[in-house]
Amino acid sequence: MEKYDYIIIGAGASGLLLASAMAKDSFFDSKRILLLDKNAKKTNDRTWCYWEKGPGQFDALVSNEWKTVHFESKKLSQRTQIAPYTYKMIKGIDFYSHYLNEINLSSSITFLQEEVMDIEENHKLVTIRTKNNTYTSSYVFNSIFDYAMAKNQQHYPVLQQHFMGWVIQTKNPVFDPKEITYMDFSIPQKGNTRFMYVLPYSSQMALIEYTLFSEHLLDKPEYEEELKTYIKKRFQCHSYEITEKEFGSIPMTTYDFRENHTKRIRYIGTAGGWAKPSTGYTLMSTAKKIPLLIDHIKNNTPLKKLNLKNKFWYYDLLFLDVLYKDNANGYKVFESLFNKLKPQKVFKFLDEETNLIEDLNFIAACPKLPFIKAFFKRLF
Repeated sequence: MEKYDYIIIGAGASGLLLASAMAKDSFFDSKRILLLDKNAKKTNDRTWCYWEKGPGQFDALVSNEWKTVHFESKKLSQRTQIAPYTYKMIKGIDFYSHYLNEINLSSSITFLQEEVMDIEENHKLVTIRTKNNTYTSSYVFNSIFDYAMAKNQQHYPVLQQHFMGWVIQTKNPVFDPKEITYMDFSIPQKGNTRFMYVLPYSSQMALIEYTLFSEHLLDKPEYEEELKTYIKKRFQCHSYEITEKEFGSIPMTTYDFRENHTKRIRYIGTAGGWAKPSTGYTLMSTAKKIPLLIDHIKNNTPLKKLNLKNKFWYYDLLFLDVLYKDNANGYKVFESLFNKLKPQKVFKFLDEETNLIEDLNFIAACPKLPFIKAFFKRLF
């Protein structure tokens, strides 16, 4: 049984960024820190995308970037330059390699490939059991998410942003490498909010994702058939090679994940409610929260007091109420927004950087009746 000051479970974005922040802070030089993950993190199992003004902290890892956004629906077709923003993409394997190499240089942090089987807490410490070992720690930061964490309540709706993505290589140039398709709602909605998302790496290679905002997952063949149909219809492409695949599900809920925290266990990342409820974007949201968490640790502030609620939490709550009640017409919200606002205004709002006047302009661009109903239902 080995004793650590801190144990981080999960080497995803939140686990690696937390470990990296600890490695760079002299406060933790004398601490013993353990990072656990069941995977070696040596495969490209996902991508992170985000928009940003100018240079940023992850630029060394960015593999592709774009300055034009395409939005498509049955009533709207729009291609827009998004300056001063740039839409950026990081491959999972590049992110893992960079931060694991950084962490391996730290004398305070140990990374082990082990799957956590059991967590037990008492008033003094937390005991973690893997298949072959047992570890104890004063504090644990757990990034492993389970939908049961949010579904054992009825007050807040819980939807999923779920997607299947293929990176395809075509024989002929069929993609425009200068623009992303941010949302293409021209595909059949089938009772849910469904769209295609296209990130072209070159004129002959792109990541194409079939994405849904809905309560339940689909069977795997349905994702695959929709991807095949879209590639054939949109790009007139009948022959291509699938070089990579990814699948994911991100919770969309304003449920307060602090209810799951204990005195010595703090959930982080998606498990801590760090994903933006209305979009599922997690990387930049996580990057903004890590310094707050570090300050709480260094000041010995009870970790449960790290409150992440703000005015945008309430906006997201109403949006998810609308989406949950009438999922088949979710596309109308985005269609209305992109029809009435420039993408820059949408991005600024989703980055939670708008003032009250800008908030009101954003709200005014949404369909009125569904949001008014959702507001009064929450009010009364």
